[in-house]
Amino acid sequence: MIGILTEGGEKGFAVPQLLKAAERKNVKTKIIPMRKLVLGVSANSPASLGNLNLLDFDVLIFRGFNQGSLEEVILRMDALHRLQRLGMKIYNPPSAIEKASDKFYASALLEEAGLPTPRTFVTEDASEALKIFKQMGDVVVKPLFGSQGKGMTRVTDIETASRVFENLAFSNLVIYMQEFVPHGNRDIRAFTIGEEVVAAMYRISNSWKTNVFQGAKPVACKLEPELEELSIKAAKVVGCEYAGVDILEGPSGPVIIEVNSSPTWKGLYQATKVPIADLLLDYILKKVKQ
Repeated sequence: MIGILTEGGEKGFAVPQLLKAAERKNVKTKIIPMRKLVLGVSANSPASLGNLNLLDFDVLIFRGFNQGSLEEVILRMDALHRLQRLGMKIYNPPSAIEKASDKFYASALLEEAGLPTPRTFVTEDASEALKIFKQMGDVVVKPLFGSQGKGMTRVTDIETASRVFENLAFSNLVIYMQEFVPHGNRDIRAFTIGEEVVAAMYRISNSWKTNVFQGAKPVACKLEPELEELSIKAAKVVGCEYAGVDILEGPSGPVIIEVNSSPTWKGLYQATKVPIADLLLDYILKKVKQ
């Protein structure tokens, strides 16, 4: 049986797609709400859902959880790590989820691996952030943890920068910024599974924000071998078995903006009709048998 770890139940796009794909393959599935788990310091029952012991599942697929307090997030990650240590196969692995969820951590890993990324800085101090902004002049300020383009702000003048940085510091939030890369209001989302890019699309927007959830139009594209290799390497660096890799084609060449460890694929499916849920399940089931 496959357990699908999520906070959204059968809502959204990806989870219903996975359930339908599993039904076509005669594979039993169970939705596992992270908030409903009971954790114990016992090898016989480290994590349970009602009468179900999670160790009785063949594999778990992590599909994200809602934002929560620091304690809640740590507890959920504790559960994933503990289950993995006891032999449970989880996709994506807990370490990959942690790395990809933390934008600075992921960006640093990509840079250390020699992969192209924008100049990136993070600090808790508004005055230090202002010094960095004066050097770059055009930046995108993002939440350290976040997705779907929510909370991103492009800053191009000193007055706005000062106000944004001070507000973030006052709210006890870190100031994470990347140098703005001109990209013609278009980026690339590549979906990797294992050693392969199974689908890719351009996300074309009327503004610099290119997320489909922010109104960008998904259009199928065929990646050049260089970009395919770059996408696969980026997913590997973060440790993802499957990933959504976001790439900007800048004036100096492609740069990786983000590696998503629990990507949805609604826009990608609309643009390409590639049966990603089936491909992902086939890959996971094959790995489980190894």
